[in-house]
Amino acid sequence: MDEGKRNETLRLTQYSHGSGCGCKLAPEDLNRILQNARTSADEVNLLIGNHTSDDAAVIDINDGRALISTTDFFMPIVDDAEDFGKIAAANAISDVYAMGGKPLTAIAILGWPIETLGTESAMRVLKGAKSICQEAQISLSGGHSIESKEPFFGLCVTGIIAHEHIKTNAGAQPDDLIYLTKPIGVGIIATALKRGLASESEIALATSLMVKLNRVGEVLGKEKSVHALTDVTGFGLMGHLIEMCEGGEISAELVFESVPLIDDAMLETYLSKFVMPDNTMRNFKAFASKTSKLSARQLQLLCDPQTSGGLLIAVSPNDKERIERILKDHQCLYKPIGTFLHQGDLTVSVV
Repeated sequence: MDEGKRNETLRLTQYSHGSGCGCKLAPEDLNRILQNARTSADEVNLLIGNHTSDDAAVIDINDGRALISTTDFFMPIVDDAEDFGKIAAANAISDVYAMGGKPLTAIAILGWPIETLGTESAMRVLKGAKSICQEAQISLSGGHSIESKEPFFGLCVTGIIAHEHIKTNAGAQPDDLIYLTKPIGVGIIATALKRGLASESEIALATSLMVKLNRVGEVLGKEKSVHALTDVTGFGLMGHLIEMCEGGEISAELVFESVPLIDDAMLETYLSKFVMPDNTMRNFKAFASKTSKLSARQLQLLCDPQTSGGLLIAVSPNDKERIERILKDHQCLYKPIGTFLHQGDLTVSVV
């Protein structure tokens, strides 16, 4: 089959066993793997390493500035190669924004089954990634590629930040309000797509959210009333909220009806047919002992793995209106979905 015809008929999601950030290792497996590879707080010039659960490493470069270094890659979450490149790029760049930083440059990581997918589709992946890098005002300045049995793509991204603007996921304080800048439900739509059930409009809706840059994070990094930041990806809203709570040694109350969904009716239709990622249950098993009892619907949505999800933000209630204006000005969701509390018996209570 020639390149043009192959490109017209291929469905990228059928060439990999996983999709998007749902490819992540289970939390307990990851902790076991990193057991002897954790950084320590006293390593030279390292401000933030993998001894915490933050989104990126932060390295002091003197003069009150620091470099942010991160990498993220995954298997196709959509069938269109160019959209896959856009989503993977936005997802990787998000880790810099989640630290409050400004991205500087990116290099690509590509694994591609040339024999089955050809070179044209890989070219389109890079085209999509380059367009998102240009939107973020950075260069896609190099990379590395291998031939692999399953396709995957992502970026290594370098950013910069002033020391006083660094946001970790561990800074939340009791009484802080919780905000989420994008709705959840991407994992469910991705599963429907992989099973050939999702409509073109549903895929377009999910894609529009996943390619949206979390660039408001760079602005929020400069706000003292923003106490903590992270982005919501493969561990779902519940998993990343638990990481914030554990980092700050606090608890949280999440108002389930305030949690934004991509499309309530559409998600309900799929969930009623048990269309959801396998990793939803994996996430639940990892976090169930730390939460209040969840209904089936709460479990399915709060543990749904997201790809290029929104920013999860801890905001002082004293500056609520100002931060909401910033979020609104950046076309982000701007209604609180819960509150951080003093540490209690449960890490997260859902009401």
